[in-house]
Amino acid sequence: MKQFGIDISADEVIDTLSFFDSWEDRYRYIIDLGKELPSMSESLQTEANQVKGCQSLVWLAEHKEQGKLIFEADSNSHIVRGLLAVVLAAYNGKTPSEILAFDIDAYFDALNLIRHLSPSRGNGLRSMVKRIQDTAAAQAA
Repeated sequence: MKQFGIDISADEVIDTLSFFDSWEDRYRYIIDLGKELPSMSESLQTEANQVKGCQSLVWLAEHKEQGKLIFEADSNSHIVRGLLAVVLAAYNGKTPSEILAFDIDAYFDALNLIRHLSPSRGNGLRSMVKRIQDTAAAQAA
């Protein structure tokens, strides 16, 4: 099974999305990415791991391996699972300092993503990113 951020990078997501002309095709690709996201153990789908600010149910858990943060994520929504995959492609398997240094806004601009999401989905996406960045900041301190 491929790991986002390790086998599937942010650059790969940008390159692949650039091949699609229509947003319908891009959404389909993002949903397909979400299908590749490994399922999260039900034992991790707790309130403590729930990302607040998302319209759908979203869980995010992390652990550290050899100084790098490994994230597990899941959602009850197909498109949100895809958005999680896009985010994990940027952040998963990175050190806290690499996560904090990554320009997520430039990544989203390169994907031309935010303007194609509803305001509630955009807020949820920002909540996921903030949770990861806050985790990285706490680990780096």
